[in-house]
Amino acid sequence: KLTEEGVRFASHIDGSKHQWFGDERWYDLIVILDDANSEIYYAQLVEEESTRTVMAALRQVIEQHGLCCSLYSDRASHFWVTSRAGDGVDSERLTQVGRALKQLGIRLIPAYSPQARGRMERNYRTWQGRLPQELRRAQIQTLTGANPFLRRGYIAEFNRQFAVPASHRGTAFVPCRRRDLDWVLSLQHERLVNQDNTVVVERRVFQIQKTRWRHSLAGCVVTVHEHLDGRVSIRYGPHLIGLWPADQLPWQAPKPSRPARLPVPAPGPRLSI
Repeated sequence: KLTEEGVRFASHIDGSKHQWFGDERWYDLIVILDDANSEIYYAQLVEEESTRTVMAALRQVIEQHGLCCSLYSDRASHFWVTSRAGDGVDSERLTQVGRALKQLGIRLIPAYSPQARGRMERNYRTWQGRLPQELRRAQIQTLTGANPFLRRGYIAEFNRQFAVPASHRGTAFVPCRRRDLDWVLSLQHERLVNQDNTVVVERRVFQIQKTRWRHSLAGCVVTVHEHLDGRVSIRYGPHLIGLWPADQLPWQAPKPSRPARLPVPAPGPRLSI
């Protein structure tokens, strides 16, 4: 939003599912833009808008532009917890994205107002009308080709044509001097260490090795971090006690199959006595 001085304080994040390559494939376009002048800070095509892809978008914007004061979003489940579809958000129960933004000091705001929703809808109508044509003209048919195309020049050209100059120069972004973005912008899970010094996450058993300061962490609560590049690390307080590269994760057990439900026999004819 613009203050009385015209300084930009808020950003808006949203995703749009569309057939961006003009065929039967559907992808999500994640966009982060300035809520006041519609300048695009980030735009990338992904298989699906999710906690991981949203965190990746936020990290890039933070590293390139800094920390904003607030962020508008829709009520998707990776942003907000709602008791039932259509209900208001539960601001006390944080999602992974909500927890990360709170740690970074960024206020997450649900976009209830028609003005906020309409702004993103208009923005996406423009994207849906132009981007498929530009990708076709450039003969690009894959995500690996489309995203560099967006970064190399399309976003800048889009901003030159559609961003609205702010009434005054200035921005409320502040440089991010934190060195823990890799930890904050990760999926975090608290786990109780088992008696055999293991923890289980997503049906994977992670064996914690002995440390020089403690023989076993059995019974202790640790934090498991699923990093955006696929690594998994485990911390106990400030201590890093385990790190697994993406290609060296423990074997993942299959999901348990539900027992087949036998058909209920139809009741037989009632006998009269």
